[in-house]
Amino acid sequence: MKILFFGSLREQLGTGELELPLPDGVNNIGDLLTELKQRDAQWQQSLGTGTLLCAVNQVMAGEAAAINDGDEVALFPPVTGG
Repeated sequence: MKILFFGSLREQLGTGELELPLPDGVNNIGDLLTELKQRDAQWQQSLGTGTLLCAVNQVMAGEAAAINDGDEVALFPPVTGG
């Protein structure tokens, strides 16, 4: 699975992309976020805001969206304008 990070998430996490096998017990985006937050405090803080936008295979999705090994998951902060 490929996980892409955009905007401020890329800066906060120090990476724009991760490639990893789908972890056991991870069935949806919410599960994936829980798994990623366990990496360390920075990941917990960056991903724990509750305001992330998500896409699976370039289609916007909510945290309940199912994911499979081989999917592309994109995570990015909400877009704001001014």
